[in-house]
Amino acid sequence: MTKPLNDTVARVTERIAERSRDSRAAYLSRLDTASGKPRRQKLGCANLAHAFAACPADDKAGLRGDVKPSIGIVTAFNDMLSAHQPYERYPAFIKESVRAVGGVAQVAGGVPAMCDGVTQGYEGMELSLFSRDVIALATGVALSHATFDGVLCLGICDKIVPGLMIGALTFGHLPTIFVPAGPMPSGLSNADKAKARQLYAQGKVGREELLEAESQSYHAPGTCTFYGTANTNQMLMEIMGLHLPGASFVNPNTPLREALTDAAARRVVAMTAPNGGIPIGRIVDERAMVNGIVGLLATGGSTNHTLHIPAIAAAAGIQLSWQDFSDLSAAVPLLARVYPNGSADVNRFHQAGGMPFVIGQLLDAGLLHADVATVLEEGGLEPYRSMPELAGESGLTWRASATDQSGDPSVVATIATPFAAEGGLRVLDGNLGRGVIKISAVKPEHRLVEAPARVFDTQEAVQVAFRAGELDRDVVVVVRYQGPGANGMPELHKLTPPLGVVQDKGFKVALVTDGRMSGASGKVPAAIHVTPEVKSGGPLGRLRDGDLIRLDAEAGTLEALVDAAEWESRGAPPPPSEDAEHGCGRELFGLFRGAVSGAEAGASVFQFPGQSPGKA
Repeated sequence: MTKPLNDTVARVTERIAERSRDSRAAYLSRLDTASGKPRRQKLGCANLAHAFAACPADDKAGLRGDVKPSIGIVTAFNDMLSAHQPYERYPAFIKESVRAVGGVAQVAGGVPAMCDGVTQGYEGMELSLFSRDVIALATGVALSHATFDGVLCLGICDKIVPGLMIGALTFGHLPTIFVPAGPMPSGLSNADKAKARQLYAQGKVGREELLEAESQSYHAPGTCTFYGTANTNQMLMEIMGLHLPGASFVNPNTPLREALTDAAARRVVAMTAPNGGIPIGRIVDERAMVNGIVGLLATGGSTNHTLHIPAIAAAAGIQLSWQDFSDLSAAVPLLARVYPNGSADVNRFHQAGGMPFVIGQLLDAGLLHADVATVLEEGGLEPYRSMPELAGESGLTWRASATDQSGDPSVVATIATPFAAEGGLRVLDGNLGRGVIKISAVKPEHRLVEAPARVFDTQEAVQVAFRAGELDRDVVVVVRYQGPGANGMPELHKLTPPLGVVQDKGFKVALVTDGRMSGASGKVPAAIHVTPEVKSGGPLGRLRDGDLIRLDAEAGTLEALVDAAEWESRGAPPPPSEDAEHGCGRELFGLFRGAVSGAEAGASVFQFPGQSPGKA
């Protein structure tokens, strides 16, 4: 039986609503104004003719009048990203599905989609976080033609879904559904992949052996199967009611995936009818955002969402803080063990019950708002307990998920027997600034580290020190000048294998940085997103080699144990001499680096009404 709403969930939601009262009201007022503005029915004749000039005759006839709904497709297709390659066939397929229910669909525009897996550790990674805001801008351009009655967003990976969300919310008067493509089939196990990376970091295997292991891991169309930012995005869209139920983790190019895509296309047409559905700007309210944070915590999702969720919320007039995440984390148990928080991948997670089971557990515990709007016509979040399946000639249907028994207790837990009592995301405060740490993959014995600092300005310098054996001791590795204003806040993913090796040797080790670690955060305790960043005068810039640092993930503290007078007398050294403003397109993003907000405000270049810009 479903319990009343948890007190902490209720209190945090009320706090967010009160904090956001004026900015949310202003946003909804803009939605009402936009809803009243005419779209294609009142366009000038030349404008309208341009809009359907290339359409087939029947579609053209439909768009001339005001009866057939017009659906805009915003796609992140490219065929370099395995996750997005399946989208190549989607527009033609969607157009047929939309026609079948009396509508017309057009590709409104494409958005860039870069792959962090390709750029990790190289210059291109410094464009990655900013690509989210570029995608939001591109979504705005696509929808600016103002001819559409509904929207389908095709995107999956790290910055793409948040960017599509920010863009779609600026057109929040339109019914919108997000359409996933699903994860690739399972390849080399995550444990074997991690082992190969550590062996390579130690020089025990060569490049060819490592490349073979990686190629067996990332081997087919679809999302990478570990629970990083891309798959956390899919969880987020489902638990916020912007996917069809159970749609997140169905493999590409399967009959069930095609049936779900067809159903999404048909559903968005139905949402354009009077009283047929709720536009995205009203689905994404304070309750939906809290549900998204609860889902992040319950599944041990990507730390990148401590940036993305506040940025998405701001686009809907909702103001979040890291304290909201931390308070909810204390009340939400960990219900999933998916790599890097366990050995299983998202395919096993889905087979064990996946999102329908987790949502059901959270609903029954009163940890989710059940009475939210979704892309479905009615029922709130209750229909999201169900798993999609194909049932013979009857086609797509949904079956109720088990309510009390996981399909694999080693991967998905019940509320009664969670993997951990808390969600594992903590806010850290102290004289080194304010940051976040994900502890769901960090063993309890590694959550308190007190050790001398070794300070670096680049992750490449860390690698050099590791290979020289200089880190074979108790150490807190500090990597500074990695914030959004300095170099775009790249992920420092390549540091995981070497620091993991040091930890495995029995040393106490931690990472502290104003940069990011991504959905791959785990094993080694990492205080990340530390703000203010060093480029803006943040206190990490005062650290010197040998300073004693205490990182206590349980207590939520991050301190330099340095005499107070000595600490106050110090200034930050100059930034690294390497030119981080040119090459690989970085010169195009100087405006972004100069305008970006601090990490807790979402590291965003946008300033929405009521949003505090913070300072990077």
